[in-house]
Amino acid sequence: MADRTWTADDVADHFEEAFRTLRKLPPVKVQGYFNAWPQIVRSEKEILAMEPQPMRVWPSTAAITRLEQTFDWVLWIGEDERRLIWWRAARRPWKEISGELGVDRTTAWRRWQVSLAKIADRLNHQ
Repeated sequence: MADRTWTADDVADHFEEAFRTLRKLPPVKVQGYFNAWPQIVRSEKEILAMEPQPMRVWPSTAAITRLEQTFDWVLWIGEDERRLIWWRAARRPWKEISGELGVDRTTAWRRWQVSLAKIADRLNHQ
């Protein structure tokens, strides 16, 4: 990371990728519950008649590493700024964000840019 110059757009892209990686992770389940039944062996006819299951794409180890880096970055900014950055990474519309924050869209966008610039500045000075 030392040889790279970070911009606010790079940081925003990094957060969007982190959000997508979080969505790809398996759901958290309560430990201690398991299924002791054997797998059901289905015939070829049954398999063809079944509804297709959505394909689950798991994140790569590099994507998880970048996600963990992003978790370290959010400690450098305030709680409101964190919330704003994650909302934008989730692609929430500015109208919703500005309503949540109680400011107009331009002010919310400016705050988002300042938050990203703070992170980029800290990354560039490391």
